[in-house]
Amino acid sequence: MSDARLIAFERLLTIMDELREQCPWDKKQTMESLRHLSIEEVYELSEAILQNDMQEIKKELGDVLLHIVFYARIASETNDFTITEVINSLCEKLIVRHPHIYGDVQVKDEEEVKQNWEQIKMKESGGNKRLLSGVPASLASLVKAYRMQEKAAQVGFDWPNKEQVWDKVEEELEEFSQAKSAKDREEEFGDLLFALVNYARFEGINPDDALEKTNLKFKRRFEYIETKALDAGLNMKDMSLEEMEAWWVEAKKGENKKA
Repeated sequence: MSDARLIAFERLLTIMDELREQCPWDKKQTMESLRHLSIEEVYELSEAILQNDMQEIKKELGDVLLHIVFYARIASETNDFTITEVINSLCEKLIVRHPHIYGDVQVKDEEEVKQNWEQIKMKESGGNKRLLSGVPASLASLVKAYRMQEKAAQVGFDWPNKEQVWDKVEEELEEFSQAKSAKDREEEFGDLLFALVNYARFEGINPDDALEKTNLKFKRRFEYIETKALDAGLNMKDMSLEEMEAWWVEAKKGENKKA
């Protein structure tokens, strides 16, 4: 019996070949020209996930998949690699890095799985690859801090408990409050943020997700104020903070009722 997944993937590859050979826009694209579009698609997928919009997630996953196939098609034209090699390479990596599934290694929990993953990665590089080199330099700072802390923890460089992590947060807050120069205050504020990211990790909170949800919440409430001001024929610049705060509280109450 035919596998619908394989049929669908073959159809996608055929369409990609046709577009690359016949469409003026698709024919012109390079890896460099697609790069910023790929970043945009991943951010759109991230937004859809945070909004728990399954239809949008499905759509954005398709866009991301398109880019993967597109890059592989471009590489095949220069004989660098093919989509087949991309997939087989991925399969081999997954098998090697899951010895508890495809070998005789025993693990007790997900933490041991992550530790094994990092140790295997190090062995693959002959022991020459630095642990934190796997964290992209271009990654957003908040996400980068979280990933560096995760990786360091997987080789045992971590606090024993979250109480000590919170003590570090309070220590960094005190150092920030005592800093005098602009340079010192910036440095201490960075240390404070880094400590807060670490505490979030101990609480099982992804700090980037948490901050983005707060961003979206702020946006909703601020736009509620804008709408109310527009309906009332008011210019927000002429309103007092107390007037705007009243509508902010109103927006917050409306959200709580929906929840």
